[in-house]
Amino acid sequence: MKKHLYVILLLIFVVSCKNNTSDTNLSSEADTQTTKKSVLIETFKYKADAAPIISVHRGGKSIENYPENCLETLQYVNDSIPAIFEIDIAKTKDNQLVLLHDNTLERTSTGTGKLTDYTYKELQAFNLEDDFNNETAFKIPLFINVLKWAKTNNVILTVDIKRSVAVETVIDAIRAEKAEDVCVIITYDLKQAQKAYNWAPEFLLSVSARNEKELNWLLQSKIPTENMLAFTGTRISENGFYKKVQSYGIKTILGTLGNLDKQAKSKGDVSYKVWQEKGIDIFATDRPFASAKALNIKK
Repeated sequence: MKKHLYVILLLIFVVSCKNNTSDTNLSSEADTQTTKKSVLIETFKYKADAAPIISVHRGGKSIENYPENCLETLQYVNDSIPAIFEIDIAKTKDNQLVLLHDNTLERTSTGTGKLTDYTYKELQAFNLEDDFNNETAFKIPLFINVLKWAKTNNVILTVDIKRSVAVETVIDAIRAEKAEDVCVIITYDLKQAQKAYNWAPEFLLSVSARNEKELNWLLQSKIPTENMLAFTGTRISENGFYKKVQSYGIKTILGTLGNLDKQAKSKGDVSYKVWQEKGIDIFATDRPFASAKALNIKK
């Protein structure tokens, strides 16, 4: 009798486990199916006849009376030209996500010392400065407020996450604001890209593809090419490289910020058009107005 009862209980346990496993698999499959891809994955797919795009480095540099990584600067540039905006995300002493490139405050504000020594409330005592050391009335902005502005104005942000901040923290903040459709996550190597994709497969990623070797690493990874924008570095690559990247349906980004912007300026800005013809889709630049004019990009 006891043996018979034991067999019955064992069968019940096995069936129960099987049902639970089945339920878990169904739940996992349902989660995968309900994860909505960012619209940017389709929007930024390479198309041969697409217009070039300006990516404004640090949200706008070298603009008099408008500091970098400043919400008012984003608004000012966006009112003038169609563009996407690269911004830098850091974290305060009280774990608030803000826009700031440096670890310290001196270069871009009236403050001194490390950002992590201050709470966000304490940072309100300081004003942002432009690249010409002009003090403005603008403050270091909260990331959440920039996300709200981007959503309201349908502006795309490429999000550069500082080393002191976990990628997961920033992605979770974007998800909390339902801002997946206006944010691209910037990564610098294959390890970072894979980590970001594993955490957020619905996001579009900027990935490093400066040469054939890095491109091949990406193509052999588990990251779908549809999730990629290829940052090709701050130097001009060999002829044919950009076209090869595009052959996989991936848009190319060239960092003209720095030396290439200076080179373009010295040649009357014709270089931007030359680089476009080589296969550049997105220009990450410190000269948004000049490059937009050269590429005939208008509101």
